[in-house]
Amino acid sequence: MVVDDMSKHDAPNLRWQGDEETGDVWKDDSRHLTRTVSNGSGLSIRSINLRNTVDPSVALPIQYRSVSFEIEETKESQRVEMQKAKSEVAIELGNLEWHTLSVEELQKRWQVDVAHGLSTDQVQHRLQQHGRNIMSSLRTRWVWTIFGYFFNGFGGILLVGSILVFIAWQPLGQPPAVANLALAIVLLAVFFIQATFNAWQYWSSSRVMASITAMLPESCLLIRDSTQTTVIAPNIVPGDVVLIKAGNKLPADVRFIDVSSDASFDRSILTGESHPVNGTVDSTDDNYLETYCIGLQGTHCIAGNAIGIVVSTGDSTVFGKIAKLTGEPKTGLTTLEREVLRFVVLICFMMLSMMIVIVIVWASWLRVRHPDWISVPTLIVDCVSVAIAFIPVGLPIALTASLTITANLMKKNKILCKSLKTVETLGAVSVICSDKTGTLTKNKMFVTDCLVDTATFIVESARREKSLKEEAAGTLQLRAVAGLCNAAEFDAASAKLSLHERSIYGDATDQAILRLSESLGPVADLRQMWKKTYELAFNSKNKFMIRTFSLAEPEGLDLALSPAEAKEFKQDVLLTIKGAPDILIERCTQIVDTDGNVRPLDRPTFAAVQNVKDQWSAAGKRVILLARKVLPALLQFSTHEFEGEVMNHARAGLTLVGLVGIVDPPRDEIPEVIKTLRTAGIRIFMVTGDFGLTALAIARQCGIVTAEEHVHGAESLSRFNKTSDNQIDVPSPCSAIVLTGTELMALNDYQWEQLCGYREIVFARTTPEQKLRIVREFQARDEIVGMTGDGVNDAPSLKAADIGIALGTGSDIAIEAADMVLLDSFSAIVEAVQYGRLVFDNLKKTIAYLLPAGSFSEFWPIFTNVMFGLPQVLSSFLMIVICCLTDCAAATILAYESPEADVLLRPPRRPKKDRLVNWKLMLQAYGFIGVLETVSSFAMAYWYLQRTGISFSILWLKFGVIPPDIDVNYFNARLNEASSIFFVNLVVMQWFNLMAVRTRRLSIFQHPPVFNKRTQNLLLFPAILFAFCMAIFWLYIPKFQEVLSTSSVPVEHFFLPMAFGIAVLSLDELRKAAIRRWPNGFLARCAW
Repeated sequence: MVVDDMSKHDAPNLRWQGDEETGDVWKDDSRHLTRTVSNGSGLSIRSINLRNTVDPSVALPIQYRSVSFEIEETKESQRVEMQKAKSEVAIELGNLEWHTLSVEELQKRWQVDVAHGLSTDQVQHRLQQHGRNIMSSLRTRWVWTIFGYFFNGFGGILLVGSILVFIAWQPLGQPPAVANLALAIVLLAVFFIQATFNAWQYWSSSRVMASITAMLPESCLLIRDSTQTTVIAPNIVPGDVVLIKAGNKLPADVRFIDVSSDASFDRSILTGESHPVNGTVDSTDDNYLETYCIGLQGTHCIAGNAIGIVVSTGDSTVFGKIAKLTGEPKTGLTTLEREVLRFVVLICFMMLSMMIVIVIVWASWLRVRHPDWISVPTLIVDCVSVAIAFIPVGLPIALTASLTITANLMKKNKILCKSLKTVETLGAVSVICSDKTGTLTKNKMFVTDCLVDTATFIVESARREKSLKEEAAGTLQLRAVAGLCNAAEFDAASAKLSLHERSIYGDATDQAILRLSESLGPVADLRQMWKKTYELAFNSKNKFMIRTFSLAEPEGLDLALSPAEAKEFKQDVLLTIKGAPDILIERCTQIVDTDGNVRPLDRPTFAAVQNVKDQWSAAGKRVILLARKVLPALLQFSTHEFEGEVMNHARAGLTLVGLVGIVDPPRDEIPEVIKTLRTAGIRIFMVTGDFGLTALAIARQCGIVTAEEHVHGAESLSRFNKTSDNQIDVPSPCSAIVLTGTELMALNDYQWEQLCGYREIVFARTTPEQKLRIVREFQARDEIVGMTGDGVNDAPSLKAADIGIALGTGSDIAIEAADMVLLDSFSAIVEAVQYGRLVFDNLKKTIAYLLPAGSFSEFWPIFTNVMFGLPQVLSSFLMIVICCLTDCAAATILAYESPEADVLLRPPRRPKKDRLVNWKLMLQAYGFIGVLETVSSFAMAYWYLQRTGISFSILWLKFGVIPPDIDVNYFNARLNEASSIFFVNLVVMQWFNLMAVRTRRLSIFQHPPVFNKRTQNLLLFPAILFAFCMAIFWLYIPKFQEVLSTSSVPVEHFFLPMAFGIAVLSLDELRKAAIRRWPNGFLARCAW
């Protein structure tokens, strides 16, 4: 199974330990990788082109558990008889011993030193020996694939119709009618043409998927040649030393050799179990699949960090072995496919109803009263004609083309959609909940302000203060905690660059603080003086990180501690902590002075620090508190008791070292993006873990909050309905509200109803569980929710949202959970919404184009033939030509239509109310265009017969009786000409209908097909030319005229339909003008 194929399906629903809203928390200290081909990162054209792939989240857990059980059974059976093993895979995995080896033995086996990694020569040798880290593709089930090519869409109806017409030709035809043979052959030809197009579409969409996955190269962080380096996943080899952070996807099977205390891994992609497992260094189970010291390829690190040695790559991984055993699960229909199916069922119901009526009338009346009028072969041909007339043969082709074209257009705008659901859902999004950091902001943070004691200064001042020996102590201690309590690492390859240009591995906050520490002195020196003994990575629930250190070099005391503390420090432990001030400041009882001494944190000082924190937050700065505490060396560092003791000590008695204010400016384009989305009827809310004042300040800068008056808080939401009529207290349209995660969880249903009525909302200090709650509350009120994010914390809500939107720079797990990836910036979401609405618009246009001629106008000649005894003025063969040839090309070309100028001025589509095909579209197609085309075509045909001596009165209710004064051959020749005129009239008028349906409300002059690059669709004219050539081909070749009973058409009958077509286009222009002039009028309410 190739990586590309694995990447075409959504990842499983991510859940954490415990209840989704009260469970354990996972961390957001991920390193942002350039990667991310995730298990959901392909365009799911499969659902429309029969691309059969495996959904790992559905199929793999079953095989995983089966193989796991077989391993246990195999171990038992090996004691008795090796040959009775359950499966080769179980034996192979059961014999693996990587999990039982010690770390030292593992390094010897792979000839690697963890500190230095593999050398370049070793990597090249192992690439040749083991191959690239990719999985071979599954064998394609060509029989079913080819079967799908033929019978996808309406292929089955075409084939059955062809067989029935063949039967009507022979043996039922007495004598056999050559026209029926020709009709059967054409239906069969169209059956094969449709299959050929489906095959081409499969190939085309496969190319799209391949190009999309190529735009997201999977990469990870390794140690090679003694330096950290980023390598794309296919180039990883066994023995590589991998650095794993929260949010990373494991690129291969690895044996952990070092894990943080909070390291946990989500294995649900393989096991199907929602609870994460804790990573360990030592084996916890003899079963290779069950032990926690092995990280399996395709799983995610959701908290903490780890170092591992790659033990298997490619097909040798557990994922690769089990994928080969996996069957192909059935997948359900998407919303758009259900809409199309609903329309097809409606059309088929109408078709069957008409066929039943025709058969009943024939059997009960015509066969008795007029036995020579319609024979059994003719009845069969009539029924097939009704069937082909009613079904929009070009719709499946247009649907497939539309989605593929749109996916290509979005890819060009660096918007990668993983599935068909993504494209269609975009057009209906009504609420977007956006993360702040990295999504709305640039995620390029830098420290602007520092606080030591109650003194504030900018970074440059801190550097100057550090240079003054007498006043340097307080700043030195700030620098020490900033450098020690920090998960970021400088890239050694950029060591010679200036500090501002140096590359750093780590999240943006740690990067900013690390640069501050480095600007005040070398961080590498600090980390040599203090040896890290324990780490608790930052997480969104605690909102702080902890590191403990033991002293390695005595010089470190003067840098990190006050003189008094340094004098008392023996073999103690230095606890450093960094995090949110509103969480940590209450735990501080002492504060470091500017001279480096420690004094009690009294109320005035506490109030002063709080005031500075609030001022910085109100200015949109992220404020981080740095603190420390000296612990007695009572416990061993590796014990669980030590971890518990650290957490207890961190709850109180901390010494406040200082505050830093970090700026993360909004992206330049964000205010305009927010304004555009608001105009499109979409509400934008901010959901962030930041402090409320900071979040509100950034929301104002971004344009998310525009309310100038007092912004509401939780107190503005009434807990109970005080009105007697049970009406919800709806806030004013201009009102905004800011809520914290804690306040959020206390809301009752009535308060949620009020909250969901606000136009501008900022959710601050939220946890992953609370983000999930936000998504579900809005979904419960029939909102289509889009959630954007890029961090580990965003993954559950990204998965739960109707459409999860991740940034290409985000963590692996966020991209895995998302439905759509924005490679460039958040501004691309405007294009995404536009194209999402375009898909739905263009499909409506396709249906509105196909129904008038290909369905409505073709039915009435058969109906009048059966009911009123009139000749069938449009032959069954020419009906098939319209449905399967002349209309199909133009219907497909409508998929290339560009968005109308008002596409982002309309409110979002409501999936439960705004159907793909509703009574308004049927009224347009049947009651307006269909009637005009049908009446004018009948008029032209019978007017021509009138002029050639065959009046309408001698045809009405005659059921095939020809007056004796009219020659039969002359009569049939004139009927063939009238049929061809009817055909030409429909074909030509459809050209103008094509121009009319290009827009739903705009004038053709506002959205011209030529001379405007933004609106033009030059492919319309080749489609029109194709329809014209098809008409000439079938009408003017003498052999066809003889066999198919067609005829050449007088030249005026090409120009008269043009006049009718101009009239249709003009009437539709007047209708659209009235809609624009009176948007609430009768015509506007009936507009499709």
